[in-house]
Amino acid sequence: MPGPNDSFRSQSTAEESFFDLLGETLESLDRGVRGQFLAQFFKSLAHIELTDSESAAAWDRVLVRHRELSERMSRPVSLKTAMMDVLESLNLLDVPILVEYRELRRLQVSAGSDALTGLYNRRLFEEYFEKELSRAKRASQQLALVIMDLHRFKEVNDRHGHQLGDKALQLVAEAARDTVRVSDFTFRIGGDEFALLLPQCDLARCTLLSRRLRACYEAAVHDLHFEVPLTLDFGIAVFPSDGEQRDVLIRVADRRLYEMKNPALLPVELPRDGVPPQKAFGPFNTPRDKRRWERVSLAGTSAHIVWNEDYPTTVPVIDVSYGGVALRVEDPEVFPPAFQAMLHVPIQVPVKVTLRKSYAQSTTTGVGTRLGCTFISQGPTGQPVQ
Repeated sequence: MPGPNDSFRSQSTAEESFFDLLGETLESLDRGVRGQFLAQFFKSLAHIELTDSESAAAWDRVLVRHRELSERMSRPVSLKTAMMDVLESLNLLDVPILVEYRELRRLQVSAGSDALTGLYNRRLFEEYFEKELSRAKRASQQLALVIMDLHRFKEVNDRHGHQLGDKALQLVAEAARDTVRVSDFTFRIGGDEFALLLPQCDLARCTLLSRRLRACYEAAVHDLHFEVPLTLDFGIAVFPSDGEQRDVLIRVADRRLYEMKNPALLPVELPRDGVPPQKAFGPFNTPRDKRRWERVSLAGTSAHIVWNEDYPTTVPVIDVSYGGVALRVEDPEVFPPAFQAMLHVPIQVPVKVTLRKSYAQSTTTGVGTRLGCTFISQGPTGQPVQ
């Protein structure tokens, strides 16, 4: 029994056959004759007024576009769709054709989406990044970039198979949809690599959103019962504080992603909710322990400590973790083995902390020295607990 859409399918098939026949016929015509015919064809189809030469040039573009779309989709695409795409790009479709426009929009969405996750693909990432960066520059606004990947994803694929590996990737998309704002963009840019573009978002808010996304993902992936703990690592770069060019921002975000994967071993836990920890922690025994010490970069923000009550001094904070902070200092020897300070982090209430010097090394930028300090608890008399 014929269905309600059968007549539409028959009409669509007939139209596509007509366009294919048209293409074959035009190939056998002299270019001048072809231009005359196409000028009349475009006029009758969509009321487009073109000269013979303009019509022939437009058709040449249709043939090129037809080949590009077919290669990109890995399946034949009708000449009709390619023609509508070209005419739309030339702003020549004054009279819209509903059937072709619907098909074109479906094709555009499909070509710009990742088949597995439904997120935007790498091609759109590059396109949107340029657009949003230009917009941020014109409006003097911030733009945050987040590069993410799945820690130990290859091990999960090897042990559990690609079907569960694909499910793990799909959960990233679900977590992102539950976390990001309506104005944000989420992309799958590689195998287990993802990216976010967050317009009008500073480092502090971007960090909070990224950590929420990570927690949301870990809660979801926990139900898959992987033998290997699978986590979503991320690195952040913010325009303009971390750079003003696309490639620079990507490098900064990639470097911070790498730093998250290789955190320093910090031995003492950060006080939670104002309650100091009761004991120190030694070397990490599990990957989950290690994740507790991930560092959040605060470079380029107003984060700082104020120490030395006799001569209050402001010192920039490079990054912070559950275990401590890294400071950018001129001379590490100025600081005693343990000292108190007020820690100021954007959108957080200033906190009084006791710090113990842990290590000193050159900064990645070569400016000043990186002084790593761990948080330590205090006894009843206010003296540090060793």
